[in-house]
Amino acid sequence: MRKGDKIALVCCSNGQPASGRLVLLKLRDKLTELGLVPVFGDYIFEKDSVFSGSGRERADSLMKFYREQEIKAIFDVSGGDIANEILPYLDFDSIADSGKMFWGYSDLTTIINAIYARTGCQSVLYQIKNIVLEDSEYQSLHLKETILEGKETLFRIPFSFLQKEKMQGIVVGGNIRCLLKLAGTKYWPDMNGKILLLEARSGGVPQMVAYLNQLQQIGVFEKIAGILLGTYTEMEKTGAEPNIVDLIKQYAREELPIAYTSKIGHGSDSMGIVIGRNYEFKGCGRYGEDFIS
Repeated sequence: MRKGDKIALVCCSNGQPASGRLVLLKLRDKLTELGLVPVFGDYIFEKDSVFSGSGRERADSLMKFYREQEIKAIFDVSGGDIANEILPYLDFDSIADSGKMFWGYSDLTTIINAIYARTGCQSVLYQIKNIVLEDSEYQSLHLKETILEGKETLFRIPFSFLQKEKMQGIVVGGNIRCLLKLAGTKYWPDMNGKILLLEARSGGVPQMVAYLNQLQQIGVFEKIAGILLGTYTEMEKTGAEPNIVDLIKQYAREELPIAYTSKIGHGSDSMGIVIGRNYEFKGCGRYGEDFIS
């Protein structure tokens, strides 16, 4: 991308509340300051309950930007629960032909993984609003360096190994709760040989046990080549026991590599990772010294 390029801002999950208008105005101004031209979709703010528009309307708004040649990338500003409502209305052939990257996090895990499953195309797990939140200074710098200067600073994520010391494969996944909405559908990504990224904002031990059992019962842990754990906001905040590392080790086989990063998740300091890209994780696991390559 170059300065002066147009980018789209959409809301495929829960509509943004009126109280979030100021953040979006700040986001518009910050993106403009970086040299980009933000264009908002037609369905951003909630109108009826959590809906900014119907599933078809939100899908049509997204597809409009995929088809407009002037739009170079698409960033979703939402999160919540209802992003999977738009999946039946997406034109995956047009998405694949566009060559555009979709960016979003949390509930947008559903769309990101559906895009990979149906097209093989990459998307970025990242919340664009991070550039105007608590860590805005370095977030906006990293975004600029990544999308305008080709340095990929935003994707240089520190990690540490919890089990084994090397793994390689295409990364899929994201928010564990939202990913599992795709189970049993045609939007579920092939897990064979993949690195499975798992993180969560809400949920305690009972919820994580339920999610991990579902993953186990559909055979995921027998297929994947490794696990990358992001942050588990509620569990970490409350000091839940057993913690997510203890839980994951109950389900992952002993020979399965497991790594952890504090920079993928729902925090304002969270960075980005490309879903659908092949990554190699290796090193001695000293936190802050080894990076995803």
